[in-house]
Amino acid sequence: MNVSSMNENAESNVIVETKHLCKYFTVERFLQETQTVHAVEGIDLSIERGSILGLVGESGCGKTTLGKTIIRLLDPTHGQIFFNGVEIAKRKRSELRGMRRAMQFVYQDPFSSLNPTMQVGDIIGRPLEVFNIARGDKKRAIVREMLERVGLKPEHTNRYPHEFSGGQRQRIGIARALVLNPELIILDEPTSGLDVSIRAQILNLLKDVRSESALTYLYISHDLTTVQHLSDKIAIMYLGKIVETGSRDVFSSPQHPYSKALFSASPIPDPKIKRKSHIIGGEVPSPINPPTGCRFRTRCPLADADCARIEPKLVNVGQNHRVACIKI
Repeated sequence: MNVSSMNENAESNVIVETKHLCKYFTVERFLQETQTVHAVEGIDLSIERGSILGLVGESGCGKTTLGKTIIRLLDPTHGQIFFNGVEIAKRKRSELRGMRRAMQFVYQDPFSSLNPTMQVGDIIGRPLEVFNIARGDKKRAIVREMLERVGLKPEHTNRYPHEFSGGQRQRIGIARALVLNPELIILDEPTSGLDVSIRAQILNLLKDVRSESALTYLYISHDLTTVQHLSDKIAIMYLGKIVETGSRDVFSSPQHPYSKALFSASPIPDPKIKRKSHIIGGEVPSPINPPTGCRFRTRCPLADADCARIEPKLVNVGQNHRVACIKI
């Protein structure tokens, strides 16, 4: 990408942008033809610097795959990815090394994401050594400071992951992501395996850290309550495609039939509040053989023959509100 394009992207305050991003997986089965899983298809997405974008959808819709592809933990099949105005989709992994410290990932499972044979101080401090930032006493001082920042104690550096609770392990994972002072952190359902009280602590920690460091988050979750609590904007995903994006107003006025069904299924703490139910039937189709046209049409109450023929594009239906549905 040329310098003028980079400056234009920086001026627009966009830290991440994808254009027609696709990620396919090949499935080989014994005595059967090779099949292709369309995990992520045609994603056009942008994330503004310093914002929190919540990415929601049913399990298996491609949220985690999209997050990993954006920061090149997975190589894209097609499309473009821009990070700080630089196209990174086709760059070799050796060329990405200098950018790695600016984009980090917090994994869903705090038990399997930490090396059980390493002490916490080494887990958090290892990135500092990999990027030649600090070693020895300087590294240990940074690690102790980082532990305190996420609500743990400096003496925890000599303990192993199995000596901590799930919430504490997730704090360690967050500390490991923060130690390099990144610009972007992708959070893959970081509270899904935690109980309610610990979940609230982790969410408040993420908000505090973000306000201190002006970080950008891509927050991946199927928990609409936590997304609404944390996010500035939201993107709703179904079977590998984005069907609706917008500000927090989307929670109160979703437009896509899938969004309406998704939000109506979310429980409300106050039993006195009544919400219109949008029940959808059927099951999510296989990403190996997704429906033609609109991927939601096999379950959509508004679907007709045109929905099978026309692939909907995201179009503006309001200020910063876009929906992919030809019936709206």
